[in-house]
Amino acid sequence: MTLTFQSETDPALGGSVPRHPGGARVDRRGHLRPEIGLSWERSACNGVSRDAVHIPRRCDGARPGRLLQAAEVVTERMAERLRGLPLAVLLADADARVVALRAGRDDVRTWLDRLLIGPGSLLAEDVIGTNAVGCAVEEGRPFVVAGAEHYRRNLRRLSAGAVAIRNPVSRVVKGALALVCPAEDHNALMLALVEEAAAGIEARMADDIARRERLLLDRFLQATRRSSGAVVCLNRDLLISNTVAGPLVGPADQPLLWDWATEVLASREEYCGELRLAEDVVVQARCSTVRDEEVEAGIFIEMRTRPAAAARTGPDAASARSGRGGGVHPVAGRSASAERLRRELATLAADRRPVLISGEAGTGKTFLARHLHELDGSGGIVTLLETGMCPDDPVAWFDRLRIGLSTPGTLVLRHIDELPAELASRAVSLVETAEEHVVRVVATAPRLLEKGDAATRLRDCFPARLQLPPLRQRVEDIPDLARVFLRDLAGRAPTPRLEPATLQNLMAQVWPGNVRELRTVLSCALMRSDGRDLAIKHLPPEYRTAPVRHRLTSMQRAEREALLNALDDSGGNKQVAAEMLGIARSTLYRKIRSLGIDGRCLSG
Repeated sequence: MTLTFQSETDPALGGSVPRHPGGARVDRRGHLRPEIGLSWERSACNGVSRDAVHIPRRCDGARPGRLLQAAEVVTERMAERLRGLPLAVLLADADARVVALRAGRDDVRTWLDRLLIGPGSLLAEDVIGTNAVGCAVEEGRPFVVAGAEHYRRNLRRLSAGAVAIRNPVSRVVKGALALVCPAEDHNALMLALVEEAAAGIEARMADDIARRERLLLDRFLQATRRSSGAVVCLNRDLLISNTVAGPLVGPADQPLLWDWATEVLASREEYCGELRLAEDVVVQARCSTVRDEEVEAGIFIEMRTRPAAAARTGPDAASARSGRGGGVHPVAGRSASAERLRRELATLAADRRPVLISGEAGTGKTFLARHLHELDGSGGIVTLLETGMCPDDPVAWFDRLRIGLSTPGTLVLRHIDELPAELASRAVSLVETAEEHVVRVVATAPRLLEKGDAATRLRDCFPARLQLPPLRQRVEDIPDLARVFLRDLAGRAPTPRLEPATLQNLMAQVWPGNVRELRTVLSCALMRSDGRDLAIKHLPPEYRTAPVRHRLTSMQRAEREALLNALDDSGGNKQVAAEMLGIARSTLYRKIRSLGIDGRCLSG
């Protein structure tokens, strides 16, 4: 689609808007530059009104302290250079919210105030359409929007050049710096000046990071001189550990340790308590914040392992471990969800009642049904019956159902939601006659069936329920799952391991195919690695970059899941999803971007 624009006259703006502001920004036919055209398309899809004049303002929430601190000297220097010029320097955070603004002249500041551009203003592309700050944050690169290239008509007397500012270590976009001026004063050198200033801010951020790392290192060295236990110092970008901590934690555990520590230290200076690590290892941990008078550098954690006997909760505890002793539990991981599933599986193993296992595709429903059969210990065979095949040949299917219900062992009815209503009643009458001491009946479905579903009556035949969470709800289990899968897939010792960067990348993926997708990716990477440890280059190409822009906290993951559920329930209709969540559609779009949700997550 090619977008064009024409010269317009808007009395509210004081006259005609130039067609070619600031030089050759469009061709002779009036076509938009490709990057501007794409931004206009996104703005239209986001529901931005071209005639709107309001710019929302948000002054609550955490201020980007590190960004402001690093930018203060640079922006002051720029402001001095701009004194008396019709320019303004503007600093925005990662949400494209203005956090600082300095104008070269009072009339420029007054003019921007009339446009509602000031501290707190949200300039995100999905909120006000195409603009330099919003586009620089959205695309993570320098961006110029001159005059009539703005999507909103009331901004067409404005020109700006903006540059994204990134964390020097993680390369995550932390904000944007921009120069703003009236369209008739636009100059091609503006962007070069902003790029130079942004580089200065990133250099100061690098110095600040180095200072924090020195504080962490000093704290680490102090602790290791007096402690014989496991010592770890970390922040969002760095993990330092001694040799005692090496077998307990690794770089892949960094985001998990950070989430735990920041949560327990939210309202206190120090915390002592239990911490569950990989392989279901439980340690006594003492953690505190590392800081000096001016900066907070990170977290200090000292750990001591508990006696082996005390770490177990009973004679069957070994069967609930994620890779220790004689066997591997099918639900590997350290998350609360994994622990819940292990407990529920143990309970169901001693109960012969019919079970309904629900969960998204790839979460391991059939695999766990087979495991239930093994835990049962009553012998027999596992019979799989696809309910989706019933409409093709109902007579043959019901014959197989009768045989399965009379064969000792376990009968698994896969995807009972696919059974038509007129055939479900016949299946109910047969399932209800099954003798529990002869056969255990297990059904699977992609979700818990609700009233009104065709297979509701068949669902009622399964009083025991087991719901499997999607992998995106238990990303902290990926290190344990990967370890188990690689040991299984390699079939030899020593088992190749994931390099820390590779594991971090996998933990940031979307995983619409859940555990099955993870296993497939690891299988492919294992073949590419030729027996060596798995690096990012061994992953399939589409998994070598992570769609999630930053590591999410536990609260952000819960918020992300709520958004996904609303989008799923609404069939991908973002307006309906926003209404279900009680938020504005622009807020929904902003959260979709900031929480790393992409099209592969959505059902519609």
